[in-house]
Amino acid sequence: MANLVLLLVLLVATKSLPVAHCNDDNVGFQLKLTHVDAGTPYTKPQLLSRAIARSKARMAALQAVAAVAAPLVDPITAARVLVMSGTGEYLVGLAIGTPPLYYTAIMDTGSDLIWTQCAPCLLCADQPTPYFDARRSATYRALPCRSPRCAALSYPACFQKVCVYQYYYGDTASTAGVLANETFTFGGAGNSTKVRAPNIAFGCGSINAGDLANSSGMVGFGRGPLSLVSQLGPSRFSYCLTSYLSPTPSRLYFGAFATLNSTNTSSGSPVQSTPFVVNPALPNMYFLSLKGISLGTKRLPIDPLVFAINDDGTGGVIIDSGTSITWLQQDAYDAVRRGLLSAILLPAMNDTDIGLDTCFPWPPPPNLAVTVPDLVLHFDSANMTLPPENYMVIASTTGYLCLAMAPSGVGTIIGNYQQQNLHILYDVANSFLSFVPAACDII
Repeated sequence: MANLVLLLVLLVATKSLPVAHCNDDNVGFQLKLTHVDAGTPYTKPQLLSRAIARSKARMAALQAVAAVAAPLVDPITAARVLVMSGTGEYLVGLAIGTPPLYYTAIMDTGSDLIWTQCAPCLLCADQPTPYFDARRSATYRALPCRSPRCAALSYPACFQKVCVYQYYYGDTASTAGVLANETFTFGGAGNSTKVRAPNIAFGCGSINAGDLANSSGMVGFGRGPLSLVSQLGPSRFSYCLTSYLSPTPSRLYFGAFATLNSTNTSSGSPVQSTPFVVNPALPNMYFLSLKGISLGTKRLPIDPLVFAINDDGTGGVIIDSGTSITWLQQDAYDAVRRGLLSAILLPAMNDTDIGLDTCFPWPPPPNLAVTVPDLVLHFDSANMTLPPENYMVIASTTGYLCLAMAPSGVGTIIGNYQQQNLHILYDVANSFLSFVPAACDII
């Protein structure tokens, strides 16, 4: 089957020309981030249900990694399983080729490959824009097998001196095609800066499967060498996510635009930073060192080892833009649940409509004063304070107030619901994450 795929890929490979050098110039631009369900007719409960369903698909990847850990996770297997990221949560606009073809792609901090569907397509999913046709671009260059970028693929393959790739995003999602260099255009179209970046390696996919969530491909923002952030050179980006389900688009900042300043935030809080942690089994993911959790001023009784990366590569704590709600390791989730039951003196409920199981009737009776405390994530050298609106949600037509978190059998993923109205910077070059509260709808 693998040989057949490679042969089919070869049949649709277009120009095979010498490789140009990577552009290492410092670039800076800003882009809009659009939620995948923006502009749809779904009700708020339906939107939340869809987001939670996507989160469950993404967390299933971590559980799948644990299932194959007997006794050790093969790093290749782990990476192949964990890249099953669902359809993502945010779309970003960009353009490819000369002349540029504009399209939208899923922003994914959990993977590294940039790819789009290419014509002529042997097997392609539906997408809102035309397939990219490399034969019509003056700057397309297929990469040779001996290219360092070809060697950076998880599964490098070669057919008649052309580098071909195969990426798997789960049982039903995949892409295969030619690895090539091309000129990408960022910004413009309402943004203040327009940047053309030549020699960006990307996957020109002619055999693809899966749900692209109204996009035309994916843009990996992971820590691997083929991600956009690694290839463009500045190796830093930031985003500021508006309130969940807000009609105001979020923002993505790159390079020189990716800076944090506490003076332009609504809170005046200082910028805090925490180092990334490397998981040798999954080096492309953004792992953090989480030490504990507090509700209000009360530190919850959680053994820090529940947040540690296990010897087999499972466990640990990932921050991820492509997961909606946060998934807490089971022991940590149980501690947060018990803490909420003690702090919120209302009967506990389940909301079966959207699958959240720590809920309370809301609003409380007029004669009962109920205060929902802040939740604090204690990282190495930094504390991320989440106000109630960042971790609780009015979840359904019944009006329940629910914890926007769920229990995980393995590992912890900090989702984008918890990241709303925080300006978060990923400094890949220096290996740390910084954040500061911000009014993301106005910055």
